[in-house]
Amino acid sequence: MKITIKFFASLRETLKTSQEQFDVPASVKTLTELRHHLMSRGASWSEALAEGKAVRMALNHQMVEGDTALVDQAEVAFFPPVTGG
Repeated sequence: MKITIKFFASLRETLKTSQEQFDVPASVKTLTELRHHLMSRGASWSEALAEGKAVRMALNHQMVEGDTALVDQAEVAFFPPVTGG
């Protein structure tokens, strides 16, 4: 399965990438599993996507929870919470 992953705001800055095409390993079925897989890439990834961090996730432009199943050709977005004022 192939997906596009996008990173926004401080995540983009920390990870030094805004987007990538990604071949999802067969063991990764949900957004939470994808997040954990990305965290295994190293210290900056682990810190930016850590469980205690407030990171929002979207699948195909819809806000979703971590237990949402990945689908082929999906666009997954990770971003910090947005505040306004």
